[in-house]
Amino acid sequence: MGRLQFHPSDAASMTSLAHFKVGVDNVIFSVDTTTNRLFVLLVLRQEPPFLGYWALPGTLVRQGESLEAAAYRTLAEKLQVQNLYLEQLYTFGAPEPDPGNGTGGDCVRYLSVSYFALVRYDDVHLLAMTDQPVAWHGVEDLPPLAFDHAQIVTYGHRRLCNKLEYSPVAFEVLPAQFTLNDLYQLYCTILGEQFSDYSNFRAKLLKLGFLADTGQKVSRGAGRPASLYRFDAEAFAPLKNKPLVFV
Repeated sequence: MGRLQFHPSDAASMTSLAHFKVGVDNVIFSVDTTTNRLFVLLVLRQEPPFLGYWALPGTLVRQGESLEAAAYRTLAEKLQVQNLYLEQLYTFGAPEPDPGNGTGGDCVRYLSVSYFALVRYDDVHLLAMTDQPVAWHGVEDLPPLAFDHAQIVTYGHRRLCNKLEYSPVAFEVLPAQFTLNDLYQLYCTILGEQFSDYSNFRAKLLKLGFLADTGQKVSRGAGRPASLYRFDAEAFAPLKNKPLVFV
């Protein structure tokens, strides 16, 4: 059996602890069901580093403040929305130093705990801010982002796609009553138009039994009236903890 080699230089490096600033960054997605576009919320930085770049809404954690409280605090400064639920996404802490603290081995590093959410587009009111403009940007054509925020958005989008496959998150951004085509278009917007054909999607969803037909129909354009459905949370409850894939 080989022996683990340990050098004095290793011990010296281990005694030099990393210096962190802890912050939170929020990836807030929304789907505009009118135009079928997926958006992410960004703010325009007004100071260096990355002056003039768009970035995710974020903040440094204050003394005595929890990570979740910091995440909600920075969002309350940017938008108003009812029943916003944030879910912790990932912790990003690459060994690159914070660009605002110079270079060198002893400079402060930035540890980012990211959160993400999917909100209903029409329910969000963006707060007008002269010191830090905030706006929705299409995920498919994002501008260059500050820090490692492009990586965080990509990671958040991947998590959102995964959640669509096993959770009822889509129904949180649809109206209370919707057509199956409304639901299909929402999935296409987030997952891409090639994820499934409409006939298979429709058959899978109806077979699972958690979509309730309201008995009402709606006419859109020249086609036949479409049935309106609603999400039945009680019918979905037995499936909640099962390895379910319904797309």
